[in-house]
Order: sequence, then C-alpha cells, then structure tokens
Amino acid sequence: MLRSTICAIRKISSSSSSSFISRHRHTRSFFNNFSNVDARSCIFWSNFTSQTSTSRNYSTSSTPTTAAAFESCSLPSPAVGLDNHQHETSTTDTNIISSSASVVVDAYAALELALDSVVKIFTVSSSPSYFLPWQNKSQRESMGSGFVIPGKRIITNAHVVADHTFVLVRKHGSPTKYRAEVQAVGHECDLAILVVESDEFWEGMTFLEFGDIPFLQEAVAVVGYPQGGDNISVTKGVVSRVEPTQYVHGATQLLAIQIDAAINPGNSGGPAIMGDKVAGVAFQNLSGAENIGYIIPVPVIKHFIAGVEESGNYVGFCTLGLSCQPTENVQLRQHFRMRPEMTGVLVSKINPLSDAHRLLKKDDILLAFDGVPIASDGTVPFRNRERITFDHLVSMKKPNETAQVRVLRDGEEHEFTITVRPLQSLVPVHQFDKLPSYFIFAGLVFVPLTQPYLHEYGEDWYNTSPRRLCERALRELPRKAGEQLVIVSQVLMDDINAGYERLAELQVKKVNGVEVDNLKHLRQLVEGCKEEENLRVDLDEERVIVLNYGKAKIATSHILKRHRIPSPMSADLLITTTTTPTTTTHDDKNS
Repeated sequence: MLRSTICAIRKISSSSSSSFISRHRHTRSFFNNFSNVDARSCIFWSNFTSQTSTSRNYSTSSTPTTAAAFESCSLPSPAVGLDNHQHETSTTDTNIISSSASVVVDAYAALELALDSVVKIFTVSSSPSYFLPWQNKSQRESMGSGFVIPGKRIITNAHVVADHTFVLVRKHGSPTKYRAEVQAVGHECDLAILVVESDEFWEGMTFLEFGDIPFLQEAVAVVGYPQGGDNISVTKGVVSRVEPTQYVHGATQLLAIQIDAAINPGNSGGPAIMGDKVAGVAFQNLSGAENIGYIIPVPVIKHFIAGVEESGNYVGFCTLGLSCQPTENVQLRQHFRMRPEMTGVLVSKINPLSDAHRLLKKDDILLAFDGVPIASDGTVPFRNRERITFDHLVSMKKPNETAQVRVLRDGEEHEFTITVRPLQSLVPVHQFDKLPSYFIFAGLVFVPLTQPYLHEYGEDWYNTSPRRLCERALRELPRKAGEQLVIVSQVLMDDINAGYERLAELQVKKVNGVEVDNLKHLRQLVEGCKEEENLRVDLDEERVIVLNYGKAKIATSHILKRHRIPSPMSADLLITTTTTPTTTTHDDKNS
C-alpha cells in the first residue's frame, strides 16, 4: 500500500498540476538524546560551565501522506486568454509550487529507500550506582533507530545502547525481533556499531552509502522510529548550519549539522538522507527553539568506522591538548610582538600528557596548523565562505599522526612537528558500559572521582555536589599518565571508624606518607601495611585518619557482611596482584 502511494504521488507530480503539503513540526527539549523515552538525564558542559536537563516535551509531526491530499491542493494550468501579467504570475506560482512538490516527492523517495535499510532498536539497560558502586540501578527499556551499511553492520547512536544488557532489532514490516550484539561504541562521538548473526535478518536488506556534508539550505529527510507510533517515520528539513557543536552524550565538541527537521525521541540513530545517500545520523536537539535538530556528519562517522576497522575497537578523536585564547585585542597583539598581518591564538594552558607539552610553551602564539592559517578568533576556512574552529582539523587526524604547527615565540616564528592523539582527562566526563571502581577498608569507601559520580547529586549537581570536587573535576589537568583523584565517598559506620564519619567527600592525598597516584596504587599501599602497624591516611583540608591495620582488616569483613557487599573491591582491582610498593607506581590505564 505504501509503495503504491509513493508511485501515485510521483505520477501526479509529473503532470502539469502541482501542489504542496503543509507540515507542522514542533520539538522542545534541552539538547536531549532521542532514544530514551524514559527521560534519561543528559549532561551539557561547555567552557567549564555545566548544566543538566531532563525536560522532555515533544510533539510529533503530522504530514498528509495520501495521493488524495496531494491532489486536493492542485492548481490549474495557465488558461488561454490571460494577459501577459496574469500569465507570468500564474507561471511563477506554478514554478514555486512545483518546487514544493519536488521537496515532498524527495521525502517519499527517501522513505522508499529507507524501508529496507532502517531498523528499530530495542534496548534493555542498567546503569551502575556511583554512590553504591557494588550494585546496579534497576533496568529500564528504551527504543531508538539505526540503519544498515556494507559489511552487514548497523549504525546507531552510542546513547541508544549505553549500559546495555540486552539489544534487539526489528526490520520494517517484520514482526520478528532479532538479537544484536554491540561490536564497537564511541561515546565521545555518540556512535555505535551493532552486528546481527541471523542470516534471516539480512535477507532483503539494502545497505545505505555515505554521501558528503550537505551545503546550507540543502534538503535532508530524517528517517526513524520516533515516539507516538510504532511504524517508520520521515521528517523533512533543510541544513541551517555546519559547525563544531557540543555533543551532549560524550560532552565533546565535534563537527555537527544543524537542521530544521522535526526530530523526536526514538529518532536517535536514524539516517538523515540527502538524495540516495546518508548525510548524517540524528542524535540530539535544542529546546526553547522550534525545529532545531542536529545530525552527526559523514566525516565524523567515517572517522569512527575507520578506527574500528583498523584497530578492532574505538580509538577516539585526537586533540593537541591546548587551551587557547583569541588575540583580537590590539594591545594583546602588540605585547606578544605580532605583526599587523599576523593572526593566531594565544596558548594559555598545555596538557602535560600531550606531545605539545614538550615542544610548545605557555604564551606561544599558534599561527597555523598543517599549513592552514588560524584566524585571531581561532577559526579556519571551511568550504564556501564558512569558518569553523581549528579544533576540527585536529579531531579529524588519526591517532599518533603528526601535524605541522607554526608558532610565534618572543617575536620569532618556529615550525614544530607534533604527534596528536586522544587524551584522557583527570576526571572522566563519562563512564559507560563498565562498573565503577571501588575499594573498601574499615568501612571507608574509596572511589576515583568521575563526573558520573557528581551527577548522582541530582539535576543541579553543579551547585549541589561538593564545590571543591566539582571545581577539580572541571578544571584540573593530569600531571602523569594513569593519575586519578581518589576520594572517600562515604563511611560505612562501625566501631573501628567512629569519629571519621564527617570525613567523607574528601580527596585522599597520601597513605603512610606516600602520595596516591590512583585507586590501584591506594589498594597496594593499604595492603602493604604490616599487621601490627598503624595505617595513616592524609586527606584534603589537612584531615587525617589513623587505623590499626590488624583490627581494621578484621572489621572490614564484618562491615561487608552487615551491608551485604559481595567484595571489598571492584573486579578491575582484583586482577592486580597484591604487591608491596617501594615507590610511587604509574598505571597507564585508568581504573
């Protein structure tokens, strides 16, 4: 029935009569991910200012889809006997309406292409509790969209399958759901690859091909399974803007395409089709504005897929590890001896783990990246008279690839070759698909500080979480590889720790005089203490905890039994063999 309707519309559009279809599109939310109908919280943080929103007000779009509706708006052809002015006006109106009809037909063409390509995804997920890291929260169900690509793979959003325990997919027109496995996930770029083992699932499926970045005002059709119904849906819109945008799920700034198509919960992971190719993947929208949605562009998608194909897993997006300031002020430019024709940005902070740290210096002026001049506002040319931040050039590099940078230092220009690679933050912004790390001793619960831990304080976590921990999470850089900020998250009360209950939410600085690198190192320091010795733990704000190691070890087993905690530490710490360290250790992998 659907295909016959498409054919009927095509037939009508080829005649002299033309028409248009009016559509109402309305979307309201705050940069929300679309797969989770149960209103999962999403974090948006930019320039070290973070907010959270779980507001999800959506209204579905409605579009007439019958040939009768199309025909009811048709206009007559110019009549014989009209004067010249009347004839020109009638011809112009017909051309305008013909253009509108073409747009509608393109939407139906996109739907016909997607019928055998777009799938509905059913996810059962269970997120961990960071306040009680030895257990999960209750499971929930959510839905999203995806589409098939060559190699018998399904592309969708990472947030559609985040913290998944079970994933099913269903083809259009089929009542059968097939088990799917998550092959790779890139939470940073909000993309995931699923595979389905069943040969029956792939019968009759059409693989979609990737196109290019659309130009402004080019039409795209977003196909998926939004809330409000069970069948496939298409919304039509045009490209409004192309620029680096904050990805809510991964809290990362990457290239994104803004469109005015109506996108609703459940659309996440569905393709945005331009012509007969994929122009992007729907993933988030903006509240407080009518019909502002965002799709992940093809370069980001290809970078993700290429990394998975080359290494077998997600490799991440590269960064220089720099924090830069614009040089638009005249006095600032004169102070750093920039000539009038020079443009660039001022290097204000360098990540110690980056390769740039050994070559660049604070107060260098970054003039060009790979031969591309950087403007004083930090942008570089992009396509036809468009500009984007130079971070995009860095993010499209492969890990361990080199880049040529030109800098101005003390009035002299220098050329450097820098290796770019993904960098881990001191406090992880997200931590999906894995259990939190923890270590319990004498009722003291030690955990590494993460932003998901701070999110447990509620929607307004930026204001309700411990201020000092929040500031460190957003601002501090790691000093060495594998470093973590270890904190006492809570105290499980017992005689052994009486009087220490108010020392929760403080950072652990030292154990027996040795600086703590990470949670694994803390465990080694604690278990390396002798039975008859006292264990001293130095905390933030000059607070101190002293325990008799032998008594505390015995008390630990009683406390675990009383609180029904199956293990004194997380599984990732159990893998490490207990040793007595003599010096501070360095772990290249975060716990």
